[in-house]
Amino acid sequence: MIATTPFHERLDQLNETRLWGHWSGYLSATRYYSSAKHEYFAVRNSAGFFDTSPLYKYRITGRDAERLLAGVMTRDIRHCRPGKAQYTVWCDDRGFVLEDGVVFRHSEDEFLLTAAEPNLGYFSDLVGRLDVSIEDVTDEFGMLAVQGPRSREILGKVAPGVEELGYFEHTEAKIGATPVTVSRTGYTGDLGFEIRVARDDALPVLDAVIEAGEGHGLRPFGEQALLMARIEAGLALIGVEFSSSRFAHTDHERVTPKELGFGWMLRGIDDETRPFIGRGAIRRELAGRTSRWATVGLLLDWADYDRVHEAAGLVPPKDETPVEDEFMLYDDDGARIGYSTSQMYSPMLQRHIAIARVRPDHAAFGTRVGYELTINHEYQTIAAAVTRLPFFNPARKTA
Repeated sequence: MIATTPFHERLDQLNETRLWGHWSGYLSATRYYSSAKHEYFAVRNSAGFFDTSPLYKYRITGRDAERLLAGVMTRDIRHCRPGKAQYTVWCDDRGFVLEDGVVFRHSEDEFLLTAAEPNLGYFSDLVGRLDVSIEDVTDEFGMLAVQGPRSREILGKVAPGVEELGYFEHTEAKIGATPVTVSRTGYTGDLGFEIRVARDDALPVLDAVIEAGEGHGLRPFGEQALLMARIEAGLALIGVEFSSSRFAHTDHERVTPKELGFGWMLRGIDDETRPFIGRGAIRRELAGRTSRWATVGLLLDWADYDRVHEAAGLVPPKDETPVEDEFMLYDDDGARIGYSTSQMYSPMLQRHIAIARVRPDHAAFGTRVGYELTINHEYQTIAAAVTRLPFFNPARKTA
């Protein structure tokens, strides 16, 4: 049976296309209007709201809650004070990524973990004799992401004080008489916030946000616009940029944090007081420089792109629809050196961009690679250049 989120009643009224997808057993809007680009530009130029309720949510409490998380998560949760959150990953004992998620710390012994995939059984099996309780509270809350340059002003009208939140901070607040948790987080790579609210109070909170957004260009956005934004932001998506090691058939489908571009999460890995799962394997990878891949951005050469399409008698397409599939990459000698995982035409950059995995010796910024396309059922290779991720990184995101 397909479930609906706490916000569905109102979102169903707003969805002009009637297009719905399935996300973790819930209905989730693909897009609300005839063009996902309009929703995307709301996020980039004004503000949009997205229903993130289907994310799995786990409340982790108890005297040893920090100890459990410190022994599992790649990032050191001990440095995350109450009122802060961390984006992190957790790995198997061979150092391959299992999942990613965000940990919100509410107190010394209370945390909330959000993740795209179910993980209750995995974490419960690790508790052992620790004084830790793990509850699946996914159905108890609605989560609403309000994203874009005007999101701070809009939320400040309904929850005064939240406009002072720093990047990846969260606080308890009220919207009207309703208690909520507001965090400075999101999946668009832009200024943004997320609201967590009890299921029964979700609709009044959504209505208040919509009313506050009048005159600010606020509109709902669906999964297509979200995926456009996340590619520009260089954000990894499970099932696309990486597969969970838990379900991978071979090591070709597995990836380490370093290979995924998360080397920054490994600061402090030599701290002997925190032997988290996979630490030994990751340390050996770093010491031996045995990473098979590096995750980079690619900018496709627009002139070369136009040339091969025009030579085939085609108008060069500038399609913003995200394509989440592998396109092969080659060096000057025609040897395969990697593959892209996500690609699109960026409306903000006016360029074709891709998130890619390349051999480390081809990961230097500016390196030229050959990008394979299929045109009229034939393989064509066009020029592309390695660039830094994220592609779009406005100062307002963290300011």
